[in-house]
Amino acid sequence: MDIESLRDYCLSKPAVEETFPFGVETLVYKVGGKIFLICSLNSDSFQFNVKCDPEKAIELRERYDCVQPGYHMNKKHWNTIVVDGSANNSLLKEWIDDSYDLIVASLPAKAREQLKGKK
Repeated sequence: MDIESLRDYCLSKPAVEETFPFGVETLVYKVGGKIFLICSLNSDSFQFNVKCDPEKAIELRERYDCVQPGYHMNKKHWNTIVVDGSANNSLLKEWIDDSYDLIVASLPAKAREQLKGKK
């Protein structure tokens, strides 16, 4: 996965908004106004942050070297994924999907219903 395929994948999800609220070096994807993925455009390695269930976050960090506590994020709820080839694209997409789904589940019922119509 590279930055373009990450971008395409995120934007393929219903109601996703691409923003730069922290400056031009930080790409942010939101659904319902809430962040589900952050990607630095000026880091030495290609990596991104995704939200994660706290128990699963620990499990993933123990199982995969490319999964680390969320950089500049609440480390209980966020993981940083270093795209170094050790996790395949389907696994990376699964982690992005999990983050998106967690955010959607946290939205008010009316917002979730509106999203269902956009799928």
